[in-house]
Amino acid sequence: MEITAGRAEKPKTPRLGIIGWMLFDWAAQPFFTVITTFIFAPYFVSRLTADPVHGQAVWGYTLTISGIAIAVLSPVLGAIADATGPRKPWIGFFAAIKIISLGMLWFAAPGSPLLYPAIFLALATVAAEFSIVFNDSMMSRLVSEREVGRISNIAWGMGYLGGMIVLIAVVAFIAGSPETGNTALGLDPLFGLDPNEGEDARITGPISALWYLIFILPMFLFTPDAQKATTSLAEATARGLAELKGTLGELKERAGILRFLIARMIFQDGVNGLLALGGTFAAGMFGWRTMELGLYGIILNVVAIGGCLYASRLDARLGSKRIVVASLVCLTLATLGIVSTGPGFTLFGLMPLPNEDSGGLFGTAAEKAYILYGLLVGLAFGPVQASSRSYLARSVSPDETGRYFGLYALSGRATSFLAPASVATITVMTGSARTGMMALVAFLAVGLVLLLRTPYPAHRPA
Repeated sequence: MEITAGRAEKPKTPRLGIIGWMLFDWAAQPFFTVITTFIFAPYFVSRLTADPVHGQAVWGYTLTISGIAIAVLSPVLGAIADATGPRKPWIGFFAAIKIISLGMLWFAAPGSPLLYPAIFLALATVAAEFSIVFNDSMMSRLVSEREVGRISNIAWGMGYLGGMIVLIAVVAFIAGSPETGNTALGLDPLFGLDPNEGEDARITGPISALWYLIFILPMFLFTPDAQKATTSLAEATARGLAELKGTLGELKERAGILRFLIARMIFQDGVNGLLALGGTFAAGMFGWRTMELGLYGIILNVVAIGGCLYASRLDARLGSKRIVVASLVCLTLATLGIVSTGPGFTLFGLMPLPNEDSGGLFGTAAEKAYILYGLLVGLAFGPVQASSRSYLARSVSPDETGRYFGLYALSGRATSFLAPASVATITVMTGSARTGMMALVAFLAVGLVLLLRTPYPAHRPA
């Protein structure tokens, strides 16, 4: 199926409308930065419970459950959105769930049961991903086909900047050292937060909720939405489900899109696992607390912003596929480096490292090596996701974006339970978090091989 000629024409969207759409990533990213990657998730694994191995397993299974819910429902909701028209009501509904769930994380004090924060983390994750489905499906109506890669990467870079600002605020003004009680700037923590009670990590839930609430407002106020359909919700649901069935049937004839979705299903599973478990792995291996994890996250986000901005130019010049392929190569090498590093060694022991601690933050050679591998992750994990988004946007028409971005979310989550479940299960069976993390390398490498054989844009014959 070829893209219609009108697909290349530039939609007449006000500048404020495009900025409002891009600010969605700015609003949403702190959840992924400070909650699921660098602050709260490592706290959940290493400080909420006395057993980090058990904590990583529970965290992995939490991601598994939320991933299954997202995989099952995302394509259905995307099809219904195409039938009903507007995306904003859906985004608003799931925003309310996400904001309430994040607020409840404040009550996850050390020693409390893992069940309740796990439930709220799962709810917040599901709501966040569903909101992204509807936001992504708006993109191709706002800008021309040539511009989608640039806008997508800039928006993703803005997201990392927003996440980094929240992370800097936590490290500089909130996260106190358990030894001195002071923040990285030598100040008393704001609001008298006690790091020994986990308050420095728990406060990131309400902070992320407030940030999200404030910065999604421009999208609601300024970004144009699709026209409301005349059908009722029940009729739209039936029509949406019928269209989803038809879309799944279409994939037999649109082999390039099917191959792209399968490749993304596999490599995005590895990306999700790396982002969700990389911080918890470091916390368990090196004993990093909120301050070290926050600084590590800041370093990665600085590199990620630069990577997204540079990729925004390359995407228009080289195409989305080359950006995604290069990013996956970087991520595979970085993951191998991360799992090969431990106290006193890297590259699986082929390169011994001195064990002496020079004092201060990241005082051992192994920690410094871990950060170097993390820089490769920072360089690639933004472009691999932003250019995947533009890859699909260039491959479908605006009228079918809801259905196909629903399938896109499905491809990012259909097997998303496999990576964290594999990591969690191997970790429990072997008693080694490092061995468990090795599973991520396979997901990245297999997805890369499949993508190399996928046409670009994906609607073209293979």
